[in-house]
Amino acid sequence: MDLSFSAAEIAFRDDLRGFLAENLPVDLSDKVRSGAELSKADMERWHAILNTRGWLATTWPRDFGGPGWGPVQRHIFEEECCLAYAPRIVPFGLNMLGPVLIKFATPRQQAEYLPRILDGRDWWCQGFSEPGAGSDLASLKTRAVRDGEHYVMNGQKTWTTLGQHANRIFCLVRTATTAKPQAGISFVLVDLDTPGIEMRPIRLIEGGHEVNEVFFTDVRVPIANLIGEENQGWTIAKYLLTHERTNIAGVGFSVQAFEQLKMLAQQPRPDGTRLVDAPLFAARLARIEIDLEAMKITNLRMLADAQKNGAPGPESSMLKIKGTEIRQALDDLARRALGLAAAAFPPTDTDTNTALVSPDHTRIAMKYFNNRKLSIFGGSNEIQRNILSKTMLGL
Repeated sequence: MDLSFSAAEIAFRDDLRGFLAENLPVDLSDKVRSGAELSKADMERWHAILNTRGWLATTWPRDFGGPGWGPVQRHIFEEECCLAYAPRIVPFGLNMLGPVLIKFATPRQQAEYLPRILDGRDWWCQGFSEPGAGSDLASLKTRAVRDGEHYVMNGQKTWTTLGQHANRIFCLVRTATTAKPQAGISFVLVDLDTPGIEMRPIRLIEGGHEVNEVFFTDVRVPIANLIGEENQGWTIAKYLLTHERTNIAGVGFSVQAFEQLKMLAQQPRPDGTRLVDAPLFAARLARIEIDLEAMKITNLRMLADAQKNGAPGPESSMLKIKGTEIRQALDDLARRALGLAAAAFPPTDTDTNTALVSPDHTRIAMKYFNNRKLSIFGGSNEIQRNILSKTMLGL
C-alpha cells in the first residue's frame, strides 16, 4: 500500500479543514477540548451540520445517502475531525446498524429506517450484552417467541450506551433453543416506546451516566422488524461487530489525545523543568508514538479490506486490541504527568469550599477511569486474541 496521500486526497483534506474551520461551532469544540460532557442536543447539532454537507454516514455508499468515500478519505476525515476537537459521530445508527441494513435488510426496511438515521428522527442504541452474556455473546437468553405477526420479547440487556437518549434499539434475541446457541439467534429492531420496556441508568466508576440496563417484559415486536432470516442473526452480529471493533480502536481519538499529552508534557513545572525532557517520560512518550504510527498504517489496511470485501475481516480484532491499549496508555501517561493534580475527586479548600485543582485536570482523571472499559466492551481483548488465534493462526 502506498501510504503517501495523492494530490486528490490532499485536496480533500484541505477542503475538510476549511469546512471544519467554518462550520464547527466553537462552543462544541471547546466542550470536546476540555473533556466536558456533551448533551444529546450537542451531538444532534453536529450530526445535522455534517448531514447538510453529506458527510454524516461516512461508511455508506452514495446510493443510500452516504458520501461514498474510500478508506483513505474516511481515515483523513476521522483524524482531522479529532484534531479540530469535533464531537464524535455517535456510531450506533450510523456506523453499526446502517451497514447492517444496507447489506441484510429488505428494500422496504432500508427505505423506512436509513433516512430516519440520517435526519436524526431515530436515535439508536445497541441491545447485545446481557448480565450473563457479554464476551460470550452466544449464551444470550433474551427470548422472542412468535405470536401471530409479533414476537413476544422477555429478558434483559445491559451496558446499553447512551440508551437514555434513544428511541429505538437493535437487539439480538433467542428465537430457537433446540439448535446450537449461535444458530438460534435473530436480529430485531425494537421501538423503545413499546409497552413493557424499562430502562435504568448504570453509574460508572467516575460517576457518569453513560450506560444503562434495559428490561423487556412481554414486549410485542412486529415480525416485520426482523432483519434477515429468523435464527440467522449470528451472521449479522459478526458483521456488525467487525465495524464496532474497528470504531472502538479510535485512531483519531488517540491522535488527539497524543497531541494534548505532548502539550501537557511541554509545560514548565514549578521547578522550571519539563516532563518532555525527562528521559523516562520521553521514552514512554516515544513508545506510544511509534505504536500509534503503526496503528495508523494498520487502520488504513483494515479500511482498504473493508472496501474490497464489504466488511472488515478478523484483523479488526487486532486493531481493537492495539487501539484500546494505546488509548489506555495515553490516559495513564496523562495522569502521571499531572501527578496529584489528576485526582478523580479533588480536595477542596475547607474555608471556601472550592476545588484546589483545575477542572480540566479532574476530567483527565475521569477519562482515565471511564476508558478502562475500552479493553472490555465490544468483545474483551482476551476474546479478540482468541479470535485471531483461531481465524488467522488456525490454532
